[in-house]
Amino acid sequence: QVQLMESGGGSVQAGGSLRLSCAASGDTRSVDCWGWFRQARGKEREGVARIYTSAGSPFYAESVKGRLTISQDNANNTLYLQMNSLKPEDTAMYYCATRLYVYYCTTDPAFFEFWGQGTQVSVSS
Repeated sequence: QVQLMESGGGSVQAGGSLRLSCAASGDTRSVDCWGWFRQARGKEREGVARIYTSAGSPFYAESVKGRLTISQDNANNTLYLQMNSLKPEDTAMYYCATRLYVYYCTTDPAFFEFWGQGTQVSVSS
């Protein structure tokens, strides 16, 4: 079991930045895949970034590539999402999620086992 708690959301103007954090507890050493997702009102949840703990480069959705950066602080069991050059279309509830004991990683929400409660990001034009 892994417990996740997101923080760092807020309201910013277009072009601004936010840094989301996801504090993890529980069986974090068994986590192989970490992801950030978002869900705008009336839309399906979509993966924006993911990272495989053991190896490989992070993966980003095309809509956020070059603006969002996923990173890990393993010593503090925290996942981050640095969000720069924010756009109004980035407005959504943002969630972090994990999957244990796997040899690959995706951005398919159905792949992930444990979820945080979400943090709201609102970007005004």
